[in-house]
Amino acid sequence: MTLSPLDDLPIHQAPEVMRHVATSDRNFYDRYYFNCHPGSDELMLIVGMGQYPNLGVTDAFAVVRHAHLHRVVRASRELGLDRMDTGVGPFRIEVLEGLKRLRVVLEPNEHGLSFDLTWTGAIPATLEPRHFVRWQERVIFDSVRMAQTGHWSGSIVLDSRTIPVDTWMGTRDRSWGIRPVGEPEPPGIQAKNPGTFYWLYAPMQFEDHAILCIVQEDEKGRRVLEEAVRVWSDGREEEYLGRPEYHPVYAPGTRDVVEATITIGKIEVRCTPILPVHLMVGTGYGLEPGWKHGMYQGSEPVVEGVTYTLPEDAGRMWGMVDAVGRFEYDGQVGHGLFEYWALGPHPSFT
Repeated sequence: MTLSPLDDLPIHQAPEVMRHVATSDRNFYDRYYFNCHPGSDELMLIVGMGQYPNLGVTDAFAVVRHAHLHRVVRASRELGLDRMDTGVGPFRIEVLEGLKRLRVVLEPNEHGLSFDLTWTGAIPATLEPRHFVRWQERVIFDSVRMAQTGHWSGSIVLDSRTIPVDTWMGTRDRSWGIRPVGEPEPPGIQAKNPGTFYWLYAPMQFEDHAILCIVQEDEKGRRVLEEAVRVWSDGREEEYLGRPEYHPVYAPGTRDVVEATITIGKIEVRCTPILPVHLMVGTGYGLEPGWKHGMYQGSEPVVEGVTYTLPEDAGRMWGMVDAVGRFEYDGQVGHGLFEYWALGPHPSFT
């Protein structure tokens, strides 16, 4: 065992040094996620950074959707001894005030995207239900996540254009635990699983409150995970609004959502995705065989850029969609993240 700066803080949870996690599962991860937008179809920026202690890797990405452009900058390095070091190539994340204010930076680089942004939470960071999935006796997901809506200030540089960011909106989350990461493993008996991922994640920001909604179902329509909570800016939280019911409308012949209704007890929210971003394209979530979250890229730090244009590269755009969402209920209009994926068999498609 080797000490690191974290060991000087009274935060130990197990008889291990802090750079070691309490499980030996290769799939343990610890990750930041942010999105940033002006509440319109002008631009959406998504940023992520993760550490994978049992794989010895840390990596980060940023993806921007602007008009016809889908641009990704991504970086990876060996994790090393100091888990307090959130720098990955030109990326870094600074916690300015825990659970409230953070600084997210992508330094100027040769790939045409950089930014210096400060996040301020609009509601208290809120812990979501634990996400646990066991398939064929193997624990695939066992993680916890906190979510928060808020605002951004700073600037984004896209090619030679500087875009001021002044009270733009967004959501963020921090999650940690077990989920598939790194180089693919032999599937074994897992090959028998149907490969369904029927998912909705919709943190919505209104003037003085947020609604945080999650729905995940399996191939038979059974609930795997659900959440529906209203959190007020003054800290009040309505812990149970009712069972969330998700009713998407798809573009003909596709699983692309054009509008949806979420009913939570007496609340009926009309949802409209207004700028879709295909989160998994270029960012490491699983589509590129040579670049996945936690995948070892070699002993030297690596920084790469990937650029696609629409509609020419529309055929590459599939998988999880993180859209700027417009949400309306009871005469109120808000914006936030409308994240969805409808993969594989599900009763709604039979």
